[in-house]
Amino acid sequence: MTFEPVLIGTALHILIWEKLPEWGTWFNRLLAMLPRPLQSLYEQWHCPYCAGFWIALVLHALTGFWTIPALSALPGHLGAAAVPLGWMLDALATATLIYASVIALKAIGLPAMKAHMMKADFMKAAFDSSQKG
Repeated sequence: MTFEPVLIGTALHILIWEKLPEWGTWFNRLLAMLPRPLQSLYEQWHCPYCAGFWIALVLHALTGFWTIPALSALPGHLGAAAVPLGWMLDALATATLIYASVIALKAIGLPAMKAHMMKADFMKAAFDSSQKG
């Protein structure tokens, strides 16, 4: 098993659905200019599993990376269906790992953010009280 497609797919998901909308208004304006069906597609693909499947297919086509390399050589009795079936199964596996990665990062991120905010509040209170007295 290789993790390159999962790592790249997770990074792309975070960039496209979590970070770009926060980086100024240009990305949101760009989305607003898209035809309504494409806007709807973007909204529906917030799910890391759904987006991860399509990201995995595109990554495979562009890079040739496989998450499960054994799927590149499915049995000969599948004939012409072997290649697209291998791609789809690999994309499903990759999407599952992308989904798990995004959930894990969010699970880690919440306590980390709370700790950061608590520290910032503590530092503010400590410096405010030391400057008053």
